[in-house]
Parts: sequence; C-alpha cells; structure tokens
Amino acid sequence: MEGLLVTVGDKQFFVHQSIVIWLVLCLIITITLIWAGSKIKKADPSKAPTGVVLVFEILAKAAISTIGGNLKGLTWKHLPLFGTLMLAIVLSNLMGLFGLQVPTSNLSVTGTLGMLMIVLIHGTDIKLHGIVGKIKGMFEPMAFLFPLNVAGDLALPLSLSLRLFGNMLGGSIITGLLYVLIKALLPYSIISFVVTPFLHMYFDVFSALMQTFIFFTIASFFLSESSDV
Repeated sequence: MEGLLVTVGDKQFFVHQSIVIWLVLCLIITITLIWAGSKIKKADPSKAPTGVVLVFEILAKAAISTIGGNLKGLTWKHLPLFGTLMLAIVLSNLMGLFGLQVPTSNLSVTGTLGMLMIVLIHGTDIKLHGIVGKIKGMFEPMAFLFPLNVAGDLALPLSLSLRLFGNMLGGSIITGLLYVLIKALLPYSIISFVVTPFLHMYFDVFSALMQTFIFFTIASFFLSESSDV
C-alpha cells in the first residue's frame, strides 16, 4: 500500500502511506487511552496495580523520567500531552518491524511535531511574560545577540524535526537496502538472515526509543527555559 486516494467533491487528494499509518495509530491510541483511563478510575488505590493499570503506570513513569528533570514542578501539567506524543512516536517508529513505512521518516509528520513543540514553547513564554516580555527577552543578555536569538528560535523546530526524520529515514533505507542485497545474492547470503534481527533491534527498536527520548528531552528543556523553571 503506497497510500490512499481520497475524493472530495470533484477533487482528489493522495494521502501517503506514512500519513495513513500515523492517523490510524493516533486513533488507536486515543481509543486505548480512553479505555485505560476508565480502568484507572475504577482501580483500587490501596492495592498494587495490575494489568492495564500497571502497564500505563510504567509508561507514565517512563515519560516522567524523560521530562521530569527539566520540567520539575510542571511535569504533571505537561505529562498528558508529552506522554501521549511519546507513545505515538515510539509506536510509529516501531512500524518498520511490520514491514510498513515509519511515519516519522516522513518530514511532514516530524515537521508538524516540531512546529507543535515550538508553538507550545513560545506560547508558554508569551503567556507568562507577555509579548513585550518575549520581545525584550530576545535582546538578552546583550542587544547585539538579537539576530542569534532569532536564529536559535527558528533552528529549534528544524533541529527537532530533522533529527527525528533523518535518523528514522536513514534506518529504513539501510535495512531496505540490506534486504535487496540479500534477495539478490540468495542462496549465498542465507547467513545474512542471522544478522538482520540485530539490525532491526538497533534501527527499529533501540533507535525508536532513543530518538523519542532525545526529541522530548530537548523539547522539555526549552519549555522549562520559557517557563522559568
């Protein structure tokens, strides 16, 4: 499946496979979180968590450990958004294990995530300090640094987007090329099938977790800076 052709009136729009996968994942995650939330509300706090409650407690602790060092007292305020996005990005990064295109190897997806973070960061800054305070902060610590501060603000969403996009796309390309090589050399390359699981462990599992960690560590750091944490 390369994508979907959507017809709206007399116009047709092509939706790439990676976007379709991302939207389906978001729908599944939304339904799952609503269901898990109902289970958590009914859970007895005096008893040790089990089942779904235990799974989401572990996921929540993993998210807190990622952003808590930067956000400190604001961690719980931003946990719903950051935790949900972490889950979505990790799952999308793991799609390569099922032979599907990784959504985060599409710049449209990572670019949207980067812009979401920059809106959150600068929106928080303006909310706390006002537009005048935001502009004033661009001239600190010295006025001649204003162009560098502007460049830094513009570079942040690009850095977040391109780092995630580049690493996931690169991993997909390398594993894809390896399988093409194996297919071309069969039966002489049968030994290569011993190696491929380790490549998937690195590019699809380790890289998926590591890139998610890096993305939200950087995003939470800059959010903490704008929040005066």
